[in-house]
Amino acid sequence: MEKVIQVNDVKAWYGSLQTLKGISLEIFKNRVTAIIGPSGCGKSTFIRCLNRMHEVVPGAKVEGKILINKTDIYSSQVDPVEIRRKIGMVFQKPNPFPTMTIYNNVASGLKLNGVKNKRVLDESVEKSLRRAALWDEVKDRLNHSGMSLSGGQQQRLCIARALAVEPDILLMDEPASALDPISTLRIEELVQELKEQYTIVIVTHNMQQAARISDYTAFLLNGELIEYDITENIFTKPTDKRTEDYITGRFG
Repeated sequence: MEKVIQVNDVKAWYGSLQTLKGISLEIFKNRVTAIIGPSGCGKSTFIRCLNRMHEVVPGAKVEGKILINKTDIYSSQVDPVEIRRKIGMVFQKPNPFPTMTIYNNVASGLKLNGVKNKRVLDESVEKSLRRAALWDEVKDRLNHSGMSLSGGQQQRLCIARALAVEPDILLMDEPASALDPISTLRIEELVQELKEQYTIVIVTHNMQQAARISDYTAFLLNGELIEYDITENIFTKPTDKRTEDYITGRFG
């Protein structure tokens, strides 16, 4: 199986607070990898390190090595903006650009990258909205505000926006935690469809969701990687008692 991301001894800080304590793991192509663990264990910090967003926070620092397709993304020769373009990010709370139409929300990254051809933009917007399972719901109101959509639709709009710039990897930070059960199901179905084209890393606090949609699961606790394995193994025969205690609800 092809490795897309290789994480070697990654440590991270916010000021003097260390949030990751030497994480090492491999993430595979066209698979969904779930990151689970209690609040404050370092899940969001970890995926923000994967696209160099952690360092945007004042006082934040990262050590260690992250190779994506064998390129060290923290090398001084690497442009962090280019890394963030290749690695899409979907946040916990849907965040459409409030002053933009549905169309312009999806096209914004392409325009930022210098794409001006209307036909190219039109095709990319439609393709991205179709991939995000939203096209049929919004095709007749592309000039309406992105904020006019429901919460679940807004989150799929944000997924379409991330897909429009043709990333290699999609990071999702609890993408369904603010949504109702029906919208959550749509997002989960979408993740399963998207993994045919993308490598997906998803942070979730929902054990059932991790079990349903991921191929691999990493359990983090107090900034340390406790266990990482095929999802079925994590949930049916974990090797560490702390993993078992967490997934059976004894703590967290």
